[in-house]
Amino acid sequence: MKLTMIAGGDCGRDDCPTVFTADTGDIVVQGYVVDKQTPDDEAVVKIPANVLREAARALGW
Repeated sequence: MKLTMIAGGDCGRDDCPTVFTADTGDIVVQGYVVDKQTPDDEAVVKIPANVLREAARALGW
């Protein structure tokens, strides 16, 4: 899967909360793991609201 960053990632490291588009048409979010039980193939992550707003603007939403 090819990912293209559309928002975030400006903290000077590669492990920042970031929003990507995937070549599959999906939206992929990288964030801080939240302590919530999920199925084995899922995770709940937290990203700053400004990163989500930036992603929405980049997608024209």
